Formats: sequence, C-alpha cells, structure tokens
Amino acid sequence: MKKEILTIQEYLSTIDKTKKTFLTKLKKTINNSIPKGFKEELNCNIIGWVVPHTIYPEGYHCNPTSPLPFVNIAAQKNFIALYHMGIYANPDLHDWFVCEYPKHCATKLDMGKSCIRFKKPEAIPHELIAELMTKMSVDDWLSIYKKVRPK
Repeated sequence: MKKEILTIQEYLSTIDKTKKTFLTKLKKTINNSIPKGFKEELNCNIIGWVVPHTIYPEGYHCNPTSPLPFVNIAAQKNFIALYHMGIYANPDLHDWFVCEYPKHCATKLDMGKSCIRFKKPEAIPHELIAELMTKMSVDDWLSIYKKVRPK
C-alpha cells in the first residue's frame, strides 16, 4: 500500500533531485507573486494554492470539505506541470498568456485547458509565471467560480 502524503515537504521528498530543484524554484516564484488571501497547502496530493474555508466556507463543489483550488504545481513523469484554474475559466487571461508566452520562452507552449506542461524545466519562464499570478485576486477568482459553478 502506498504511503499517504500529508505535507508539502513529504511531497517534495518523493521527487528526484533535479525536478525538486525546479519545482521548488517555481513554488518560490508563485509564493512571491500570488495575491494575498490564497493559501499554500497540499491539495490533491500536490502543491497547491487555494481559497481557504475562512474566506469561502462553501469550499469546492466536488468536495465541499476541501477548499476551493486555484493553482497547483506537480512533478509529473515527463514534465513539470502548472495547473491554473484562472486560465481555464477566463478566456481573456488565457489569450493574454498564450500571446505573452513566446516573448518569454523559446520552447513551444504545451498547454491543456488549465495545465501548462514544461518538458524542459530549465526553460520555465519565471517572470511570466510571476506576472500571471498577479492577474487574478481571490475576489476575481471567486466571482468567476460562482458564475460557472454547477448548481
């Protein structure tokens, strides 16, 4: 049986040294840029930033006992992933990011709905990620979430 991961430090201890270095730097970039109100915690067994229950007691609609997720980062098998729910939910923010990415990074953008995959972690555009983090406050995220949330 696989051991349950309970803390961010435990999560980081499961990652190979090289990926851990890049993930830790990305974590620091986000922490230095994300607006006040979001809380860093282990979320879905990866590193995440959430809207805590103290701000939004209703929590995440899929599991109201969980806080509302906003951003997550993870070391996957072949890449480092940044999951940003604001990019998924706000077309203007998505379009801004897609337009800005080539100005900051020579590698091709590899992106899903909310997932940005960095196959070359040394090429993570930290300045762009820092700017992305400033583009949506807790109030902005809650406003969007409440509009699109399933009833």
